[in-house]
Amino acid sequence: MCGTSGDSACTAQASALELDRACSPSVPRWGPVCRDALRCPPLAPRARSCSSSVGSIPSWARLVLGFGGLGFLATGGVGLWTRGRPNENPRDPVRSTRERAAVGRKGISESGTFGPPVARRVEVVVIGAGPGGYPAAIRAAQLGKKVLLVERHKLGGECLNYGCIPSKALIHAASVVRTIGRAAEWGIDTGPVHVDVSRLQAWKTAVVDRLVGGIGLLLKGNGVDIVFGEASFTGPQSVRIRLGDGSTEDVEFDHAIIATGGRPSDLPAFRFDGKRVISTKEALELREVPQELLVIGGGVSGLEIGTMYAKLGSRVVVIELLDQLLPGMDPEVVRILARSLRKLGIEFHVTSQAKAWREEGGKAVIEAETPEGPVKVRADVILVTVGRRPNTDGLEADRANVRTDAKGYVLVDQQLRTSNPRVFAIGDVIGQPFLAHKATKEGLVAAEIIAGHPIEVDYRAMPSAIFTDPEIATVGLLESQAQETGHRVRLGKVPFAAIGRALTAGEPDGFVKLLADEDTKVLLGAQIIGPDASNLISELALAIEMGATVADIALTVHPHPTLPEGIMESAEAALGQAIHVLNRG
Repeated sequence: MCGTSGDSACTAQASALELDRACSPSVPRWGPVCRDALRCPPLAPRARSCSSSVGSIPSWARLVLGFGGLGFLATGGVGLWTRGRPNENPRDPVRSTRERAAVGRKGISESGTFGPPVARRVEVVVIGAGPGGYPAAIRAAQLGKKVLLVERHKLGGECLNYGCIPSKALIHAASVVRTIGRAAEWGIDTGPVHVDVSRLQAWKTAVVDRLVGGIGLLLKGNGVDIVFGEASFTGPQSVRIRLGDGSTEDVEFDHAIIATGGRPSDLPAFRFDGKRVISTKEALELREVPQELLVIGGGVSGLEIGTMYAKLGSRVVVIELLDQLLPGMDPEVVRILARSLRKLGIEFHVTSQAKAWREEGGKAVIEAETPEGPVKVRADVILVTVGRRPNTDGLEADRANVRTDAKGYVLVDQQLRTSNPRVFAIGDVIGQPFLAHKATKEGLVAAEIIAGHPIEVDYRAMPSAIFTDPEIATVGLLESQAQETGHRVRLGKVPFAAIGRALTAGEPDGFVKLLADEDTKVLLGAQIIGPDASNLISELALAIEMGATVADIALTVHPHPTLPEGIMESAEAALGQAIHVLNRG
């Protein structure tokens, strides 16, 4: 298996393919990502699939998934997969990707005779193996397509390797430290807590490696061919893949899915250097907890990582250019979060701008403009989280007649087609919101459309979660958005302080708020800030997807004592029937 001491060839190959990538989520902003005649996914109308056929999944895969999905599958590495791939004919021996490339370069046929170089032909090529790309490849294979998946770095992409998973692992550990620090509130006396950052990072890496291995096994089990290299278009139905050794392989396709993702943006005065000025990737790989951390950008990733390091002992300062943290979020939610950040000792400045920095006395000294005047902040590390840019440079999209906007984002229609009807694009590369689960859903939908199934994504039921303290989760419309679209809004809101389970967990801050149409009582949106919000929001996403009313939710019995009772009680409040809070007139 790759990465074991006995497999030096595989380890060397993996090292040779290392590329520097990073991941940073952002606050969902439900606006257009394209222009002209092409229509934007966030504005797509609701529609349902007219076909649920997804082909057959091997019985062993169904069994393994039933025992816990990727975590169960990942007992092995991906080394057996990176060294070779299954042939299209399962009776043929496994051929390495380099051997396949050599066949194309030298013009040697499968029978061993010489001839002109012949490009490999596939039905679907997926460029990028992140949370959008690898599910798209698997679903296309399940639907009977011959699929080639091209990844320039690691399976799972930036979300799994440098973002979603490693950040949540470290956030969990930081929350444990915080809980131990509060234990005296419950009569539990503890000694000083010491965090061994090296062991913490090793545990985080083991979690990531286990999931990466699981993806490799899933791809292999579904018959997906993988090539590690960097793909660029050479025509409307062809790509060239540059492999790690510098050689190339040409591939012709019937359809392609662009799933190349994005990367963090820096600022002219704060260029990433990987040491003093860092992106989220480096922030999740620090070998010691910084004494002082400056975060430029008060969005999702900046506040998640800032909160994490504050719990681990850092003094954290956040500078946000706009007039509130988490721009675009419900102001009532932000007020509760700001109060919690202050309790953690986090200092933040809104309507402020970091202007420049310099080295002084072994620290970075940052100059910033705030409404109160200029300030200077000392920091060991400057974390820049001001947005993302698409990974379309080097893709040569114009050669495939694929249009991009001025920032490089790929333009798509309601069904994720680009200006080339044989090429689709999904995930961060088509713009906001930057959500891994959005990319996954888009990948599955793109594969279904390629297979001829009439389907599109329903973005109205797309939830988002922010792993601050307390957690925040939303789905559907905000109150202001509902009013702008012509709805008369009925609200139901219940604080967690009225929910017994929240009090027993020592987490009374926050609330559940539901928005329904005044006339139909259909649920339009929901916002949760409080304990376990990231898990609670799924019930409300389902409710919006199925067109449920607040009465449907209120009539659903929720077990006691649990946090989901807050959802039921909020639905009752929207009907004027709440038991544990006073009903509004």
